[in-house]
Amino acid sequence: MNDVNGLSHTSWNCKYYIVFALKYRRKVFCRQKRRKIGEILRTLCNWKKVNIIEAEVCPDHIHMLVDIPSKYAVSSFMGYLKGKSGLMIYEKYPELKYKYRNREFWCRGDYVDTEGKNAEKIGEYIRLQLEED
Repeated sequence: MNDVNGLSHTSWNCKYYIVFALKYRRKVFCRQKRRKIGEILRTLCNWKKVNIIEAEVCPDHIHMLVDIPSKYAVSSFMGYLKGKSGLMIYEKYPELKYKYRNREFWCRGDYVDTEGKNAEKIGEYIRLQLEED
C-alpha cells in the first residue's frame, strides 16, 4: 500500500494523531450524540480532503488519526475542525448552549503528535480507549 499522496507538483505523507476534549470535561456523548458528532467530524474532514484513518469518540474527548494534506497547517485545521464542529453541534443540539457558557464546546487546547515509529501503539490506543474509560 502506497502511503504517499500527491498532486501535480507535491507529494506528502502527513499523518497526525490528535486529541481534543470537551470544555469542563462534561460527559455528554451518549450513543445518539456520539454517532451524530462522528458524522459532523467526518463531513468537515471530507470538505478539507482530510482522510480519517482511525477515530474514537469517547465520553469526554475525541481521538483521531488523520492524514492532513501538506497545504494545511495542523493548527489551522484544528481551529477549523473545532470551530465549525462546535457550531454544527449547537445547531443540531440547541439544549447544549445552556451547559456551555458563551457557546464554548471544546477546550481551548489540543494534543497533536506525528505518526512515526509508534503508529501501531497509537492505533491500538485509539481502539482500546473505550475499554479503559
